[in-house]
Amino acid sequence: MSTKPTVAVRVSTWNEFLSLDWRVTEITIPSNTMNDQSITTLDFSRFRRLRRITIGDECFMYVQEVRIQERTALKCIHIGVNSFTKFKNQMNNDPNRHFYLRDCHSLRELIIGSKSFSDYTICVIQRVDALEVIEIGKAFEISYNFYYSSFELKSQ
Repeated sequence: MSTKPTVAVRVSTWNEFLSLDWRVTEITIPSNTMNDQSITTLDFSRFRRLRRITIGDECFMYVQEVRIQERTALKCIHIGVNSFTKFKNQMNNDPNRHFYLRDCHSLRELIIGSKSFSDYTICVIQRVDALEVIEIGKAFEISYNFYYSSFELKSQ
């Protein structure tokens, strides 16, 4: 994996993710990857120029905490179905699983596919002033997203 600043990168292993240059602007994680039990925290704070995060289906099943914070250039987050979920196609209550999206003032779009984060108990979305689209799950479908979570959307 090259460490030169690249506009868009696609990574499918944890070592590739860890070796990414801090200047990348788009990160894509393909479906059915990053499901290693050793990956328990996903933090995007080192990517200062990040504009887009795309995560495919069935990724990061063992991640306990997701932190997307203070990314001033971030405009779009897309997460596929059954990602960040240990027990596929159902809901579960795990008090150790948390999602934090904070201080991303340029974020316009947050799309999370059905059954992702189905066992997370905390979901905090705070200070995302430009948010125009928030789609979590699908209408007219049992989605289980953040099923046992206290869901908060705050401007302060």
